[in-house]
Amino acid sequence: KLLAKGSASEEAAILKGKRVLITAGPTREPLDPVRYLTNHSTGKMGYAIAAAAAAMGAETKLISGPVELGVPAGVTRIDIGTAQEMFEAVMADLNFDIIIMTAAVADYRPKSVQSQKIKKVPGDLALELTRNPDILYEVGQVKDKQILIGFAAETERVLEHAEEKLRKKNLDMIVANDVTVKGAGFGSDTNVVTFITAEGEHIAFDQMEKAEVAKAILKKAVSLINKA
Repeated sequence: KLLAKGSASEEAAILKGKRVLITAGPTREPLDPVRYLTNHSTGKMGYAIAAAAAAMGAETKLISGPVELGVPAGVTRIDIGTAQEMFEAVMADLNFDIIIMTAAVADYRPKSVQSQKIKKVPGDLALELTRNPDILYEVGQVKDKQILIGFAAETERVLEHAEEKLRKKNLDMIVANDVTVKGAGFGSDTNVVTFITAEGEHIAFDQMEKAEVAKAILKKAVSLINKA
């Protein structure tokens, strides 16, 4: 019992004195006053990480897209809607020890937003899209001593795509998962992940609750800080 209490106490203080930034949820890209482009992200993974970081003693900031989740205890949340808003919120303050980007940011947005509702017309309708800022890439270009962790939610060649993303975006670690696997998709309370580090480590986990995945990510982040 004494050992268990000591272990819990040690875990609770593992991030004391550290600042952690997390992005979570989807972005919404307006098309007209009643429609937008988005994705299936619910924010559960990012919110689990934010809750765990605060419980482990970190000063925790969460930049969140629109989700139906309450603010975790001890967490400061900034609400955003679009990818551009998330980009501006992230880049406004990068003075963190650990940055974990779980948000499912829209790669594209409508090139023009209509001021009135688009009405149905005969035939097809073409929608022109333009690129959004690549937030993870931009942070990777300017980071100094921060530990930067990204996510790769893939449907095929998962590890290959994740490793490519790790290199291109100058990450310290990426969390890869196949969203087609049962228990690992959007909205699930569980996840099945593999950690890939810049040093070439591959650490595969069986299905776990997202709260446990969150703790594993943060503990690995601390080990990366200690190695730096």
